[in-house]
Amino acid sequence: MSAGRRTVAVLYDDGAASAGEIGVGLADLGDIVFLIPPTPHAELLRPVMENFGAVVALTGSAEGDIELVRGLAPDAVVTYSERMVRRTAELAAALGLPSHAPEVAATVTDKVRQRQVLRDAGVDKVRSHPLCSPQDWPSALDAVGLPAIIKPVRGGGSRDTYAVTSAAEVEDLLPRLFPASAPDAAYTEHTEHTEHTERTEYTVEELLQGVPSAPFGDYVSVESVCTPQGVRHLAVTGKFPLLEPFREIGSYWPSHLPADVLEEVTDLTTRALNALGVRFGLTHTELKLTPDGPRIIEVNGRLSGHMNLMTRRVCGVDLVRLGGLLALGETPEIPELDFAGQVHFLFNTMAPVEPCRLTAIQGAAEVRQVEGIVGIRPYVRPGTDLPGGVMTSPLDVVWGSCADHASMLDALARALPRLTYAFSYPDGTTRELTAAALTDTSGAAS
Repeated sequence: MSAGRRTVAVLYDDGAASAGEIGVGLADLGDIVFLIPPTPHAELLRPVMENFGAVVALTGSAEGDIELVRGLAPDAVVTYSERMVRRTAELAAALGLPSHAPEVAATVTDKVRQRQVLRDAGVDKVRSHPLCSPQDWPSALDAVGLPAIIKPVRGGGSRDTYAVTSAAEVEDLLPRLFPASAPDAAYTEHTEHTEHTERTEYTVEELLQGVPSAPFGDYVSVESVCTPQGVRHLAVTGKFPLLEPFREIGSYWPSHLPADVLEEVTDLTTRALNALGVRFGLTHTELKLTPDGPRIIEVNGRLSGHMNLMTRRVCGVDLVRLGGLLALGETPEIPELDFAGQVHFLFNTMAPVEPCRLTAIQGAAEVRQVEGIVGIRPYVRPGTDLPGGVMTSPLDVVWGSCADHASMLDALARALPRLTYAFSYPDGTTRELTAAALTDTSGAAS
């Protein structure tokens, strides 16, 4: 490390900011040390991280990681990955550095605990019940009722998230969630890094019914900054309709909501963050817009995915850097996000839910020619095997700026049919699907 310079330790894995974004955002704050778990994603991005700083492997145990980081003597410990929120809080607490308190990190990354805290505080009374085995279903049904949503207690991206409306659907789903060959081991130290081999625990929650909102989504998110001085909301982010079952295909600023609903949304978010004891860092809270007003979907104790891309392009504000300053114990001025009177959006084409291989991409240049479209970035290269499933798995991101919400919808309607993805399937068949078909929220595309 450079003499006289601060050191920022970043616990990195797949998350809300890319390795490159983190390196650029933190470059002027000090020397960067990336601490990585043994995941394929982290190893794949190692060369990128090495362009910005040192890369050190985590040990795999809480005690070993604490000793490792003590030896590095960083001035800050920070993460932008959901999987690393708990370990970051533990390390920061051991070193006396700013971060979520470990108990807060445990709550914001555990949907069962989070619901209980919000209910106890009278903030949001969504019914929920843990589901650790098929034998738990009768008690979960009794506590929650139908329709319900079943999702992992930990993790994001709509992984293994399903809506159930009947007993028959549950009977079909439970063997898939709890296969007979699954390990019986309890949750381990590094389950967040090995969750493909460990048994997953689930929560059953009442399925919140949204108000009719088409052509927009019936939910929004609130991006906030939390400090000991209070909560400051940066923006309310509008959403496009979900692709079945719960895959998110994009967001936009500003939201389409009227002022009175915006006030309800931000007030509920503030009360939720206060109830959870969040006093540090960037947060991302999702809320359903129901006939009875906004309801909490979940609170996340980290930056929202793609958000830094949006703020840097639209407002010149680097949220990765802001997160680094907070982790260093500084009290930076919280920026105003100026949308300059336009609607700015990010849109993702989703991978098919069936396992397949991406064989070709065509039309990116044509998409860029559409008025209102600023850019497109592929996330997946031809030749990549796609695992399928109901998790949010974007093939790309398309972004742009338009005069209003109607112009945004028109630009996407003209751009998405020009972008085509070709796939080959295990049975030997091939298909070509446009981005419009892959993001058809009527559920026709798979």
